[in-house]
Amino acid sequence: MKRKYSALLLTAALLLSAAGCSGGGSTADAAPSAYSGTAPVAPEAWGGGYTEPFEGVDWNTEEYGYIRENSFLAVSASPLSTFAADVDTASYANLRRLLNQGAQVPADAVRIEELVNYFHYDYPAPEAGEPFSVTGELFPCPWNPDARLLRLGLQAAQPDWDAMPPSNLVFLIDVSGSMNDDDKLPLVKQAFGLLTENLRAGDLVSIVTYAASDRVVLDGATGDEGAVIRSAIEDLTAGGSTAGAKGITTAYELARRHFIPGGNNRVILATDGDLNVGVTSEGELARLVEEEKESGVFLSVMGFGSGNLKDNKLEALADHGDGNYAYIDSALEARRVLVEEMGGTLFTVAKDVKLQVEFNPGRVKGYRLIGYENRLMAAEDFADDARDGGEIGAGHRVTVLYELAMADSPMDIPGSDLSYQAASPTGSGDYFTLSVRYKAPDGEKSTLLEYPMGEEIAVETPSEDSAFAAGVAEFGMLLRDSQYKGTASYGGIVGRLSRLPGVAEDGYKAEFLELVRGRLEQ
Repeated sequence: MKRKYSALLLTAALLLSAAGCSGGGSTADAAPSAYSGTAPVAPEAWGGGYTEPFEGVDWNTEEYGYIRENSFLAVSASPLSTFAADVDTASYANLRRLLNQGAQVPADAVRIEELVNYFHYDYPAPEAGEPFSVTGELFPCPWNPDARLLRLGLQAAQPDWDAMPPSNLVFLIDVSGSMNDDDKLPLVKQAFGLLTENLRAGDLVSIVTYAASDRVVLDGATGDEGAVIRSAIEDLTAGGSTAGAKGITTAYELARRHFIPGGNNRVILATDGDLNVGVTSEGELARLVEEEKESGVFLSVMGFGSGNLKDNKLEALADHGDGNYAYIDSALEARRVLVEEMGGTLFTVAKDVKLQVEFNPGRVKGYRLIGYENRLMAAEDFADDARDGGEIGAGHRVTVLYELAMADSPMDIPGSDLSYQAASPTGSGDYFTLSVRYKAPDGEKSTLLEYPMGEEIAVETPSEDSAFAAGVAEFGMLLRDSQYKGTASYGGIVGRLSRLPGVAEDGYKAEFLELVRGRLEQ
């Protein structure tokens, strides 16, 4: 299909090309040609009006939030490690897209906790009356012989779909010009079509679209009107600028209008995040959804596409809207998020979930939390119910990894030799105590759970789940070129994971192993 470009864009390109060939200076000193692909220029520099760059030119304006990797902390000086739970998986799916395209992987696109949490682990179901189960395992660290690796796991109860409350869903769909690619709006339609197939008669669906302005396409259709919902989705077309904030406001208004007390009230946003009209900054958008969520409506975010993905904005929207963030790179990923893990994606069982690990200085000298950099909290925020945590959906799992320098480790941990905070016997054989705070989905006061753990979690040979999670974390460290990667190598990951029988039986884990092999062969 032929693409049309504005006259301004063509004129500017010709002028640049001519400048590179004129006698006024050498081509080495001239501005790079628009056709060279060696110096991409921001699309807005042309004055707008384009729909796609010239063939052979790779525009890339993707944005990722800065990640400052966690370092080792001395238990004597910092015994408490506090952070919000995170069940997002967007980073892994986006990373898979980049690797499959042969693209360079930005270090800040690699959020290791989201890589680890993408996969299924065999955690026990929670006891009756408990929101989730908690397990731990301590084993030798594959990339650091002087440390041990700690894996903590939380598992929410698997949902009984027939017993789940009805849903009031608002599909908020970006139909701006930037969504006019095969991996954007057409994939959005497939994703929402899959979700529509699994709706029940008592569910309600509304559809809001936004481009230069917002539009209500469907207002409160019931789940048994699948043909009506699918037709409304299929008729969507892309074009125009992106006034996302107005669409968000309208979507929340619809969700409040059809609010189901005791039900699942949620806005599901599908976009590449390239909002360029009205409220556009990450901070402004975060404040907007923080205000809107007070109505009791949750927000799920699905990112799409390549070239101008605004990952930082989408993650902020989900985090501040009490929801989750997934990246959809294929129809199979849409099925995983909206069908296979529908309960976790749509139904929150615990909100504002916070974790705090208190390490025993008599057993542990230092620790490093792997990932969760943008979820860290001050120790005093743990008991402050006004401070947001993370959300856990029905059937969701949370996996946490720590690299630990035990009391007898030869590792030198900065701060561990302070004069007045020296380790002293505590009389406890525990390595640490894990504390968890959470609220009910409609609650405002948190509940505290505590889990002391000691020798009972220590093993010399890790379980298959622990071995796999360690391999995923190691892969993320290599991609980020972590200063803590130690002896990590792609070959080492392949060697260990290829021996795990469960990897071949799980399509997602087998696919991960192939991604690692791909890096090994480069």
